[in-house]
Amino acid sequence: MNPDISRFTTEAINPDSRDMDCLDTLDMATLINREDQKVALAVQAQLPAIAKAIDAIVAAMERGGRLIYTGAGTSGRLGVLDASECPPTYGVSGDVVLALLAGGREAVASAQENVEDSEEFGIRDLQSVKLRAEDVVCAIAASGRTPYCMGGLGYARSLGCKTIAITCNPGSVMEQAADIAIVPETGPEVVSGSTRMKAGTAQKMILNILSTCSMVKMGKVYGNLMVDVQATNSKLRIRSENIVMQATGVKREKASDTLALCGGKVKTAICMLLAGLDAKTAEKKLAESKGRLRAVLAERDNR
Repeated sequence: MNPDISRFTTEAINPDSRDMDCLDTLDMATLINREDQKVALAVQAQLPAIAKAIDAIVAAMERGGRLIYTGAGTSGRLGVLDASECPPTYGVSGDVVLALLAGGREAVASAQENVEDSEEFGIRDLQSVKLRAEDVVCAIAASGRTPYCMGGLGYARSLGCKTIAITCNPGSVMEQAADIAIVPETGPEVVSGSTRMKAGTAQKMILNILSTCSMVKMGKVYGNLMVDVQATNSKLRIRSENIVMQATGVKREKASDTLALCGGKVKTAICMLLAGLDAKTAEKKLAESKGRLRAVLAERDNR
């Protein structure tokens, strides 16, 4: 084993799974599930750092910056997954949350393990999206040593970007290189070194929290309703109607009619119904409040 990774807890042998190949099916699944239960607690211990990262992301977005994930292998693919869900769920454009994966699109479906060893590739990919100081770069790597990520972090900091590292090994070079380090200690994997398991689960949980809380703070959620959802198919059109109904108490026909008046924009429809506004005025009020529906409704209540 490469001595650079032999000391990492994610590479250690898990004593509880040494004989897993001898277990029956139920016991094997139980073992994995028992190990997975440790992940949420490891993430919980990192909540203060996660909160700092969220505040940094929101501050960047409010000044026109972007959140850019960078990673390789499973870590990079998790970044792609999280970024790809933001436009349909929260109505943001596709360049607000970006994901750079070592090896590019081909690496999503087919492993390109060698490309992660190049710091130059990490720099080049950030240059390709015209990284600027207003952006936040979040590097994701279970090991905390991936050269692709290290190159990206160094380049980002040279431009004055805020940087975040998500890794599962304390004391790593990535932890030292980032402004904010999120380090859930998930421990040895059930299958030694298979960091797509507990480490990957922790990373996905953290990315979900980062993007979700950032979007909530940006006004993309009202209560717990995703009021900027993009109704691009039949299921989402029904969901849009349901959200309007839940937020306002109107029947489906009224929700559907109101959505038709404002081009299917859920937030606008809710604003129209709760604030008694026409579509044009509702759009104007929402723009003035930077998309924060609750602020518009508070203004109405304070009249």
